[in-house]
Amino acid sequence: MTPANNRAGRFVRQPAGCPAFIPAPLPPSPPVVLDGEIVALLSRADLALGRLDGIVKVVPDPDFFVAMYVRREAVLSSQIVVARAPEPPPCGVHGCASLFWAPMLARP
Repeated sequence: MTPANNRAGRFVRQPAGCPAFIPAPLPPSPPVVLDGEIVALLSRADLALGRLDGIVKVVPDPDFFVAMYVRREAVLSSQIVVARAPEPPPCGVHGCASLFWAPMLARP
């Protein structure tokens, strides 16, 4: 799936086969229009960033605070992976299959 080109830029296939995003030159054409809806969304985003900045100044250890959420996301992601893991192949089909499947089968 290759994203479409748009006014923000275009994708070019590199010699190695990987796509690279080439941004359009600035200023954009047509110029960005800051209407009431966009200004309101920018204001809400600015307010949220201000609140986050305030929380970080109050929390004694911001790295620990962020680590709790990173760990929680990792646990939830691993639960999804285990829930969607395919059935293990029969013994001996892939030689080292037991090494691969043993950690997943040991989980409750």
